[in-house]
Amino acid sequence: MAEKLRDLSQPIDVPLLDATVAAFYGTGSKEERTAADQILRELQNNPDMWLQVVHILQNSQNLNTKFFALQVLESVIKYRWNALPVEQRDGIKNYISDVIVQLSSNELSFRRERLYVNKLNIILVQVAALQFGDFYDVQYVKMYTIFMMQLQTILPPGTNIPDAYANGSSEEQSHIRVLESTPENRAALLLGLEYLIGISYVDDTEVFKVCLDYWNILVLDLFEAHHNMDNPAATASMMGLQQNSEELFVYWYFWLSCTKHGYIVDITEFFLCYNIIYAFLSMVTTMGLELELSIQIRKKYEYEVVGMQGILPDGWQDKYINMKCEHTEILFSGCLKCKTPLVPGIADGLGSPLLQRRQLYSGPLSKLRMLMICRMAKPEEIMRETLIYLSHLDHEDTEQQENRFLVMVIRDLLNLCEITKGKDNKAVIASNIMYVVGQYPRFLRAHWKFLKTVVNKLFEFMHETHPGVQDMACDTFLKIVQKCKRKFVITQVGENEPFVSELLSNLPSTVADLEPHQIHTFYESVGQMIQAESDPTKRDEYLKRLMDLPNQKWAEIIGQASQSVAILKDQDIIRTVLNILQTNTSVASSLGTYFFPQISLIFLDMLTVYRMYSELISSTISEGGPFASRTSYVKLLRSVKRETLKLIETFLDKAEDQPHIGKQFVPPMMDPVLGDYARNVPDARESEVLSLFATIINNRYKGVMMEDVPRIFEAVFQCTLEMITKNFEDYPEHRLKFFSLLRAIGTHCFQALIQLSSQQLKLVMDSIIWAFRHTERNIAETGLSLLLELLKNFQISEFCNQFYRTYYLTIEQEIFAVLTDTFHKPGFKLHVLVLQHLFCLVDSGSLTEPLWDAATVPYPYPNNTVFVRDYTIKLLGSSFPNMTAAEVTQFVDGLFESRNDLPTFKNHIRDFLVQSKEFSAQDNKDLYAEEAAAQRERERQRMLSIPGLIAPSELQDEMVDS
Repeated sequence: MAEKLRDLSQPIDVPLLDATVAAFYGTGSKEERTAADQILRELQNNPDMWLQVVHILQNSQNLNTKFFALQVLESVIKYRWNALPVEQRDGIKNYISDVIVQLSSNELSFRRERLYVNKLNIILVQVAALQFGDFYDVQYVKMYTIFMMQLQTILPPGTNIPDAYANGSSEEQSHIRVLESTPENRAALLLGLEYLIGISYVDDTEVFKVCLDYWNILVLDLFEAHHNMDNPAATASMMGLQQNSEELFVYWYFWLSCTKHGYIVDITEFFLCYNIIYAFLSMVTTMGLELELSIQIRKKYEYEVVGMQGILPDGWQDKYINMKCEHTEILFSGCLKCKTPLVPGIADGLGSPLLQRRQLYSGPLSKLRMLMICRMAKPEEIMRETLIYLSHLDHEDTEQQENRFLVMVIRDLLNLCEITKGKDNKAVIASNIMYVVGQYPRFLRAHWKFLKTVVNKLFEFMHETHPGVQDMACDTFLKIVQKCKRKFVITQVGENEPFVSELLSNLPSTVADLEPHQIHTFYESVGQMIQAESDPTKRDEYLKRLMDLPNQKWAEIIGQASQSVAILKDQDIIRTVLNILQTNTSVASSLGTYFFPQISLIFLDMLTVYRMYSELISSTISEGGPFASRTSYVKLLRSVKRETLKLIETFLDKAEDQPHIGKQFVPPMMDPVLGDYARNVPDARESEVLSLFATIINNRYKGVMMEDVPRIFEAVFQCTLEMITKNFEDYPEHRLKFFSLLRAIGTHCFQALIQLSSQQLKLVMDSIIWAFRHTERNIAETGLSLLLELLKNFQISEFCNQFYRTYYLTIEQEIFAVLTDTFHKPGFKLHVLVLQHLFCLVDSGSLTEPLWDAATVPYPYPNNTVFVRDYTIKLLGSSFPNMTAAEVTQFVDGLFESRNDLPTFKNHIRDFLVQSKEFSAQDNKDLYAEEAAAQRERERQRMLSIPGLIAPSELQDEMVDS
């Protein structure tokens, strides 16, 4: 049997193929279905199988067999169409068209074969997408006739289709275009929305997607009018635009005509009609045809064309052009992508019609809210946006139901957790509870008793040792506290003291079963509460009570160390010290400046421990060699050093605008931290030292730090450069942090920088050049940003001539080198800014001396501009030997002509690069990254202007907690 089917040298045995397809779809044994599947796959993959399609379609009565044959044909159209001879392509087109016409010629055959006809329609659309030509001038007329017959077959007998859409006259047609302008149309509109609500409840997912897309568009239109109510100019512009150029899509016209004229058909047939309309329109628009093809067609089909104009929205060609329809889902949803506003009623003023519109739609929109909640609509992003718009239009409509629902869900989950047996089951319920409560901080803030119940339940979960439960409990607690912190520091109705005070009293038992990292999260959460306390006395008291446990342990260790330093070498003690420091860091990250009393208490002892561990690390590495730095003991010691630095940096970073803090904490660190860094072997130097001093300089301690810059420079500069300039791989953390420190000095302590010797300044400039040559993006961008800041600072300094005479040509040469290197495309924006600065500088008046050396350049240039132009032409000419001298000269002249206009200057450079041989064959999206980022930012700002459109978890700012 199989061999007979595989022999395609003669017409295929259609009855045998029908039997094979039936076996595949049938209820026979698994072996039979597997064998049939294997045969059908082999036939599909046979390159000659498509030649049997017509024979199969003509002789088979099995719909599944026909669809199998059409799948084979679709594959040929997609992947081999252009390789087929012209006569075979024409034969396929003519055959499909003839079958469609034949089956659509009477109601009986069309109803019986409507799925088959729809599939043929889609295949013809695919063919149309691949080939244009005079053939389709004829096919258009033929398919239009078919289209009208198909609609006539489905709609009730006697329906005048063109009249249903055109509505008889241009005057009546205009009333359809302004759907809300008359009571009659408003009644039809509301009736239609009710009908659409009914359709939205059907089980068919694709049908629901269509409805959901439409609802989203309608709600968005209403919301935008509501959102712009405070901006009369924008509202008037929007309303005028909609009235003059309405863009209702085909689906709406067709559906409206059905409801307005009483043609309410079965839902399945309704969407079949829509399928036919859209398939036909896709075929026409894919061919790029205009509605009015020619005078002959207009004369012959004048009446029908008028009807089509009633169906199609204005400007439909632009919106639907080149659409390719391959699946029913695309047929349903493709044309819903365009914006489809409903036109506001024509009335005097702005506020009145907007309020009238909201009142007009209040009933359907309320039902829509319930619909979406009941259906839990997908896709989620459409549902979420629509619900947000609905909330803004009327936030009170379903608020009570939602609140009751939330309370019911959480209470049921809490009860279920109590009665359920088994740790695994309890863990699942607990995770559900924590997820749900974490999503509704506003509700928790508004209901204190419920909030307290939830938090106490989280404390219970913190004793549950099932994997993951404690982690989630601590994370959820932090999430809730961040949004509700004020509620915990005020005495609530019915309470004797603030919740934070009660919590601190029971702190030891609450954290008894938590792991160290979970305790850190818990302490960060309580720190958030304390930070919300406005009374300094209470705040300091809460902090003291919070840190009581770690401070007791710290005092115990320091006391023992004063008796015998050797105790600090015990690994258990080292881990305890590390844990205490990490706990302090967590609280410092929450409290910021308010952490001052606590860090003052442990600061000097902490530096003593830091110095001791540093000396211990150095001696261990010196005795054991480089391998010793990778032992677990040394790693543990270094973890304490790093956490010490992190704690200090966290506190100083959060404690902005506090110069006195800098004066108090920086001097004691100079030798234990900076001196230690300079004395240590490379493998024992902590990169956190670099980031710490960068933070100190950046965070408004620059005035205090000015006199310390030379000492910082002496301690870290030379030794760090020796570590990072040997190659591009070693010490990756030191690289970025080193240049961040250098940038902080160059930005905030420039006066200290220019006091360096010429050798030291050359070292700085060489390191900057080395940085922006780096292939690591962060390092290169830091180097370029630092360079740009130094160039600007030197331009306005007394050393302008001296600096630029020494470094101008070197910088230009190096910038052009990375600009034309495809590995450095991400730095394009900064490359352009540096070059613009250099080209603008030469005639800005800042330079009063020539950039060239008269001893080595005999030609007497009239000014720096002419010299730089000539130098740049020679530089690029040698770098791009394939370019002619005229092309290089034209490019350089363009740079000078556009230097004062950054967008033009940037585009000129970008055009030059993308046309070059090196860039032309590559993906150059990085060259357009700035524009793409600006577009993303505009979209984000639009979303930020609509509260709720961006999820709270994605926002850095906190909710106002009052």
